[in-house]
Amino acid sequence: MRPANLEEYAGQAHLLAAGRPLRVALEQGALHSMIFWGPPGVGKTTLARLIATLADAHFVTLSAVMAGVKDIRQAVDLARQQASQNGRQTILFVDEVHRFNKAQQDAFLPYVEDGTLLFIGATTENPSFELNNALLSRARVYVLKSLDAEALGDLLERALADSERGLGNHRLTISSEAKHILLEAADGDARRVLNLLEIAADLVEDGGTIDTALVSDLLNDTRRRFDKGGEAFYDQISALHKSVRGSNPDASLYWFARMLDGGCDPLYIARRVVRMASEDIGNADPRALTLCLNAWDVQERLGSPEGELAVAQAIVYLACAPKSNAVYNAFNAAMKDVASQTSHEPPLHLRNAPTKLMKELGYSQGYRYAHNEPEAYAAGEDYFPEALEPRRYYNPVNRGLELKIGQKLQYLRSLDAASPMQRRQPKDVE
Repeated sequence: MRPANLEEYAGQAHLLAAGRPLRVALEQGALHSMIFWGPPGVGKTTLARLIATLADAHFVTLSAVMAGVKDIRQAVDLARQQASQNGRQTILFVDEVHRFNKAQQDAFLPYVEDGTLLFIGATTENPSFELNNALLSRARVYVLKSLDAEALGDLLERALADSERGLGNHRLTISSEAKHILLEAADGDARRVLNLLEIAADLVEDGGTIDTALVSDLLNDTRRRFDKGGEAFYDQISALHKSVRGSNPDASLYWFARMLDGGCDPLYIARRVVRMASEDIGNADPRALTLCLNAWDVQERLGSPEGELAVAQAIVYLACAPKSNAVYNAFNAAMKDVASQTSHEPPLHLRNAPTKLMKELGYSQGYRYAHNEPEAYAAGEDYFPEALEPRRYYNPVNRGLELKIGQKLQYLRSLDAASPMQRRQPKDVE
């Protein structure tokens, strides 16, 4: 059922509808090197083949999983033969191009640059992270989207009706409910919907009907799309984190369930949830960190599925808790300061003096023991290096426990301001 022309091609109207840039380029013969980025089964390879057909170009395909530099050189030699003998351009299609290492990507760059090859790469991973800048600068990235139910439904009906390339000779029908279930299970993947349809057809006599019971049995153990190391993985954990940060427990549970359903290790999620507690809740509710650590411990002790409920409890707690990124911002600001400056020594009054020599050198002289001061606070004391102006990194928010912490710090600052022993005024750092 691979499309023979653009009219049969399913989906990607944002690229191939009339007047869209890629469609115009194909119609005008203004071909260029391209990278197709999208999930599995959305037509990346098919589109590359159609482009070769429209351009009457020689089509060479390599799989980055299997090919090496030697295969690239052979493709270059073949391209030169085609150009000299037949006057044809060669399109080099590299499937899963993100699996090529830097040396392999560099190997065909000169031939893309001098026009020996027209390069088309296909990847399910974000090209920004996986491909060399030199390659990205010579190719235009087109994002292919998951196919919607309408496009998948048209493809399924064509496959049932087509006697030459599809299942038309079997005279099969499919109930509307069974069709709906198949389209949902395909999860935007054309290859998957055709594979599922073919398996279902094998279980029905010619002239029969593919019904709901058959499809339900067929899909008993299928899972939604989830790549445990790829783009979908990081997109979904990002969606979970941002739902928690946005105080939406329901969306947070949805993304947690999606990741579990896709096969994600619950311990990975438990670790990320601990991070969320520090980054987004912080001292607005310090109990959140303890609860998340306990959930992680429960997951390790009980395993799945029992432990997952504890992680879900932690996720809901985080989503509903007051939010503060004040510690997160303060820590980052302190790290930035340290990384951008020289190694300042601790001032003498903050150093210990366990030996006579150190006492003679002035270590610990002038240090004020806070517990001996009024309210156990050495008002006006300076704890920063002498060469560094005192900073104020931590600015509590007016939510949760940090509301009280902020009031306490404001009171201590008023004591500093009133103290005749105040050394230096701190400045706010963003």
